[in-house]
Amino acid sequence: MRDKIRATMTATVLLIDDDKDLGQMLHDALSQSGYKTLLVSDGLSGLEVLQDRPVDLVLLDLMLPGIDGWEICRRIREFSDVPIIILSGLGREQEVIRGLELGADDYVTKPFKVGEVKARMRAHLRRRQGPLAAEAIVHIDDRVAVDRATHSLIVDRQTVRLSATEYRLLNYFLENPGRVLTQQNLLSQVWGWEYMDQTDYLKVYVHRLRRKIEQEADEPRYILTERGFGYRFQPPGS
Repeated sequence: MRDKIRATMTATVLLIDDDKDLGQMLHDALSQSGYKTLLVSDGLSGLEVLQDRPVDLVLLDLMLPGIDGWEICRRIREFSDVPIIILSGLGREQEVIRGLELGADDYVTKPFKVGEVKARMRAHLRRRQGPLAAEAIVHIDDRVAVDRATHSLIVDRQTVRLSATEYRLLNYFLENPGRVLTQQNLLSQVWGWEYMDQTDYLKVYVHRLRRKIEQEADEPRYILTERGFGYRFQPPGS
């Protein structure tokens, strides 16, 4: 337990925010808590940092100069599964859902309490550091497999990248084949008990997984909806 706490506290965090006062305040608070914090004020600089060195988590503002945070989030997901927490003054439901659909793992609305941000960071880092299963390649059927070493899908012999949250959700489905999993169960196991009421998060990520694993996302054969309860992972033919 101590090793896990120490690993979380020494994580490298990339903070992308052009608000100098807020950025510096958050940078100082995280640094004082033991995080190695890298602060940049625009998206392109953030992308350069991510491509140049390992980062454990990204805190991303949306209203950035030049290329906005929406586009930066999309570009990060093209090459990295690093957890992304959006920090934004845009708090409408459609904006939160848009952020999640672009690949963000979490969304915190400004103004926020630093303690809340730290708690969410710890939740994502804790899950990211979980042990890998002994079996590296898990074959779901003849067309789909999961590479647990790289946290990716293999669909029709093509590698499909998964974000950290997509991988955790799929892995939990794999660990519970054929079982009806309630929304609250999935949220608590994949995101943490703090997210028990965030059903929109689950809907967005189930849809994202279906787009990657199903032949027809609107007619799923792997991730089935159990109306009024939640979801069930049932590979065809099993």
